[in-house]
Amino acid sequence: MRLSEFRQAIADEFGIAYGQVLTNDLVLAELGDRTADQALKSGIAPREVWLAVCRSADVPPARWHGAGLPAQPRR
Repeated sequence: MRLSEFRQAIADEFGIAYGQVLTNDLVLAELGDRTADQALKSGIAPREVWLAVCRSADVPPARWHGAGLPAQPRR
């Protein structure tokens, strides 16, 4: 997953405005108590950050595919 795909996946799942708040403010314990933005800046792979956000925000696993793959139907 590229950074642009990460940003698109966040926007698709949470909306643009809330997605920006989430990546800036939500501290993710599994990423060393960093926000998603901090984790990305420190070099953690976007896919790893995306999955950590999904787990933390209780995104159903069926929607963890992120951007760049065919969208799964929402239920």
